Amino acid sequence: MNKLERWWIALAGILLQMALGAVYAWSVFRVPLAKQFNWTISEVTLTFTIAIMVLGFASFFGGLWLKRVGPRVVAMTGGALYGAGVFLASFSNHGLWWLYLTYGVIGGIGLGFAYIVPISVLVKWFPDRRGLMTGIAVGGFGAGALVTAPVATRLIQSVGVMQTFAYLGIAFFIVSVAAGYFMQNPPAGWKPEGWTPKEGQLVQKSAGDFTLGQALKTWQWWALWLLLFLNTSAGISIISQEAPMFQEFAKITAIVAAGMVGVVSIGNALGRVFWAWISDMIGRRTTFAVIFILQIALFWFLPSLHTVASVTVVGFIILMCYGGGFGTMPAFAADYFGSGNVGSIYGLILTAWGFASAFGPLLIAHMRQSTGTYSSGLHAIALVMALSVVLPLLVRPPAPQARLQLREDDADRSAFGVNRRG
Repeated sequence: MNKLERWWIALAGILLQMALGAVYAWSVFRVPLAKQFNWTISEVTLTFTIAIMVLGFASFFGGLWLKRVGPRVVAMTGGALYGAGVFLASFSNHGLWWLYLTYGVIGGIGLGFAYIVPISVLVKWFPDRRGLMTGIAVGGFGAGALVTAPVATRLIQSVGVMQTFAYLGIAFFIVSVAAGYFMQNPPAGWKPEGWTPKEGQLVQKSAGDFTLGQALKTWQWWALWLLLFLNTSAGISIISQEAPMFQEFAKITAIVAAGMVGVVSIGNALGRVFWAWISDMIGRRTTFAVIFILQIALFWFLPSLHTVASVTVVGFIILMCYGGGFGTMPAFAADYFGSGNVGSIYGLILTAWGFASAFGPLLIAHMRQSTGTYSSGLHAIALVMALSVVLPLLVRPPAPQARLQLREDDADRSAFGVNRRG
């Protein structure tokens, strides 16, 4: 096996995630679409919510399908659907429902299928750097908007929003399908030459691979789902309200607030790599505990800050914590349930992303509307983070005997079913 092969696969995974991460640049389309078709900002924003909700559930089905047909087929299919969804959005003069169907549903299915593949593949190719490499891969997703946002903005100004969808859809189709072609699993039993896991790493991991059904019967799977839901709800509440929130606290213009949004968005990408790297050294549980503790202080004190610099720094760190959840969780799931079925197991955990994308923004928007300020909503999230710290401190890997017992129970039920049919 060529030692460089896994690094080429990693590079392809990063490029694939960057193309998919362009969905985070949706905000540049909101005003142009609203003006052209007389839609409200809320109606246009719902497109993004639909795409993320669909992504979460499609990742689960993509993980199941990946186990049957392999990563290449799932990645290329997902990339094709994503590119096609964005391209077809260029015909949204048919109505708002068409935008929801194409960009939201078709594009969202493509996003979910393709998103899970690099994660599933890289945890197998990099058992020695599991956290770091999955963090880099999903860091590409966070960085996608940094490339797409300025390109899309210039295209909208020069050719219009509908033509921009067409051009971007073609580009995403080509990049995603081409990168997806390189997605493949290592040979069975493969591991890096000369690598053996350290004793400290073994303590944090489960012995053997769980099936999806076995994982769902453990309380640990539900704990990981809740960890991702809580962390994502906190961060995405900020993402959904960044510009007006910055204007309220720092007393600045919309143009300055937009620049701040661009700066803090870098934290989303950086956090995915940084916290994943940290988790390889201090463990996934400790990493999530630190992320939650940090956010208690960040969310509590943010309303008391009134300078551009201080609000930007705090917003940047909050988005680092948000991205850190996505960077760390794939390795967390692989540690606890093995890498063999991580596509479907982590894919189902990603449904937490979809639920959080509705819960977090709705919570802070409701509290802003009822109190007239963002302060109460941010303080509420700080309290939620304080309660959340307990969870990573309690969670432990499933015991080896638990997996064996689940397998014995499955075998007993299968035998009982055969006897009954006989």
